[in-house]
Amino acid sequence: MPKTLSVSRVTVSGGNEAAYLATVRQLAAVLERRGQRLWVFRNPDHPGAFLEFSESPSLMSHRARASRTGDELALEAKLQSLATYAPDAWELWEEVPLSSAHATDPGAAS
Repeated sequence: MPKTLSVSRVTVSGGNEAAYLATVRQLAAVLERRGQRLWVFRNPDHPGAFLEFSESPSLMSHRARASRTGDELALEAKLQSLATYAPDAWELWEEVPLSSAHATDPGAAS
């Protein structure tokens, strides 16, 4: 089953940055216990501009789709109150296996 990834462009006002990062750290710890990963990158040239990368083992286990605990829902709601997410923030991308043992190329000639 291919991994699933989302890339979310996030804008955080200066006054909320510390709270945003603390909340993301808490959510990352919760997600890690569920076999998911969350990374945050900062744009050094644009204060308050971040990218969140969320990875899960499958489409249905991704944080945008999976059933979540009350703690996760509260953390997600807090993030929504601290930051502005781009309209395509929850667009999901599936991994394309590149090893020959797993890869299938629908365009390859037989």
